[in-house]
Amino acid sequence: MAINKAMLLALKALSYPEPDITKTYKLHRAVVDVKAPFGRFYRLWDKTIDCCGHQVPVRIYEPKERRSEELLLFFHGGGWVTESIDTYHNVCKNLARHTGRRVISADYRLAPEHPFPAGLEDCYAVTKALCIHAEDFGISPQEIILVGDSAGGNLAAAVSLLGRDRGDFEISRQILLYPAVGGDYSDDAPYPSLRENGTGYLLTTRRIREYMSLYVSKPEDLESPYLAPMLMEDLTHQPDTLMMTAEYDPLRDEGEAYAARLHESGNQVVLHRMKDALHGFFSLDPHFAHVKRAYEWINEFLGGDAVCQTPDK
Repeated sequence: MAINKAMLLALKALSYPEPDITKTYKLHRAVVDVKAPFGRFYRLWDKTIDCCGHQVPVRIYEPKERRSEELLLFFHGGGWVTESIDTYHNVCKNLARHTGRRVISADYRLAPEHPFPAGLEDCYAVTKALCIHAEDFGISPQEIILVGDSAGGNLAAAVSLLGRDRGDFEISRQILLYPAVGGDYSDDAPYPSLRENGTGYLLTTRRIREYMSLYVSKPEDLESPYLAPMLMEDLTHQPDTLMMTAEYDPLRDEGEAYAARLHESGNQVVLHRMKDALHGFFSLDPHFAHVKRAYEWINEFLGGDAVCQTPDK
């Protein structure tokens, strides 16, 4: 199905020559940091958590009207190379507001200065610390829910796998928004959406490859299931999962394939494909129809009404 005319006009307005991110990532960081909002509309606190001798900043958002004691631990996107808790301030603020739950946003280290698995180990350390000290928040570890978009969805899925394999904690639920979980972005990759949506829809396959080249430090990294969760042979004992993909996203098919594999491995999975949407839609204003619908799906999942559904597009 062709994308609608309004979206085509928006894409044309937003189109620009795509620079090589491997050469311009520092400039890109500076630009997005300038655009980071500093207004504070909800109670929040900035803290740090120790990870192997360095401190990982986290930001805690407290909604004005808390509807549940559950805690959402959020990992931001940005290709493991850009973005921060500041640039994702509005996303997390809105997440707290529209779910009625506390949100903790983790500011993990970025590549290429800190390649795989540095950012993953930061996210893992934050998750482990929260599970160990869950009583400080008046909750149990089972009430901690991982949330991540794009590269952050990759990190959330990898943290769930690591928690199982290391035996430090067990995540009960995770929300993965158009995650990068496949690892293979070559011309021979098994995901048609990389070719169908690889140009002309903001995020390109070329850009994904550039991000990946900055994230890895050696070829062996590409063989790790903690970098590419689709490579994990055993996907049993994973969290109940809400997977959201976007129709015109190059990452669409690998996210849906991962949801199917989780379900086949005995996990409870809900899969939704957002019709007529692009990668990154969740960062838009909540008044947008796609974001409104996403919050409906998230709140259904958090409420438990949809946890036992099988993947369905």
